[in-house]
Amino acid sequence: QVQLVESGGGLVQAGGSLRLSCTTSGRSFSSYSMGWFRQAPGKEREFVAAISWIPGRTNYAESVRGRFTIFRDNAKNTVDLQMNSLKLEDTAVYYCAACRPIYSPDSRSYDYWGQGTQVTVSS
Repeated sequence: QVQLVESGGGLVQAGGSLRLSCTTSGRSFSSYSMGWFRQAPGKEREFVAAISWIPGRTNYAESVRGRFTIFRDNAKNTVDLQMNSLKLEDTAVYYCAACRPIYSPDSRSYDYWGQGTQVTVSS
């Protein structure tokens, strides 16, 4: 069993930055691939970024590539999402998720989810 708790959301102006953090508890964090997803009002949940349990392997949605960076710290059991150059369309609830073993942009591959953290980008 893995528990996930997101933090770091908030209100930011367009062009600004935020760093989301996902703290996990449970066993074998280092064997899980981790993902960030988001869901805007009236829209389906969409993939944002993922990081494999294999060091150095990451994947990003085209809409955030070059602006967002995903990190993990296996010693602290955390996975962070650094978000730069934020746009109005980045406004959503952001969710952290865990899957094993291979990371995926498909939310159905993920077994564990956090409760989400709101990110609001204003003009």
